[in-house]
Amino acid sequence: MGRIMWVMKATSFQTKLVTPQDTVTAVLAESVTHVPERSVIVIASKIFSTCENRFVPRINSDDDRTQKHELVRQEAEFYTDPHSSKYDLMLTIKRNRLAVNAGIDESNANDQFLLWPRDPQTSINAVWEFVRRHYGVKEVGIAMSDSATIPLNWGVTGIAIAHCGFNPLKSYIGKLDLFGRPLKMEQVSVLQSLTAAAVYVMGEGDERTPIGLVEDVGEVDFHDHVPSDTELAELKIELKDDVFAPVLNKAEWLNGIG
Repeated sequence: MGRIMWVMKATSFQTKLVTPQDTVTAVLAESVTHVPERSVIVIASKIFSTCENRFVPRINSDDDRTQKHELVRQEAEFYTDPHSSKYDLMLTIKRNRLAVNAGIDESNANDQFLLWPRDPQTSINAVWEFVRRHYGVKEVGIAMSDSATIPLNWGVTGIAIAHCGFNPLKSYIGKLDLFGRPLKMEQVSVLQSLTAAAVYVMGEGDERTPIGLVEDVGEVDFHDHVPSDTELAELKIELKDDVFAPVLNKAEWLNGIG
């Protein structure tokens, strides 16, 4: 019989119906009373966007695809022609992430378009500083989440688009596998793994639980500073160096404005 090595706990928190008159920190403080040391808070990007009033009213509700496609061109760094997709969707690259429609969302947006936050990293850094001060914790992480699809699989999962307070990667490089073979490239994305766990309990519909708390996170390397530009750069892979480059390079990418 195997021995249980580690049990992680993920909890979601219900909030008020957030409006542009709110702030993320006020919503967090009102909804979460206690944050334990060595935990990670995950907050849906939609909350940041809402507080920043990143809503775009529909011009013509009967034919809004043209408007949405134009918004994608403005928001994305690179995009594909919508007619290349059987679903009339645009694949985009934004902030070094492959996304559909540059993250522009219509769900839970009150019949409007909702754009990504203006500067996710700056926003998440500010929340991390607030959490350490307000809750009196030293070792704590913050992540901003969104939903994404996995190629060749139905369903969405949670991903992080910004983080602060912990090392997003756990390296196994140089360690041995079960049979003594040295691992050469293996790194675990702590950031994406914890975010996915939190988003699962946060939900995707009308749960109104856009905040998740992940406790007992194991061997996470917490930091006492916001991530530097160098640290953030180390998390990214250039398109030409990506393992999926043979596929991604064949896409007819067009230059966006974002």
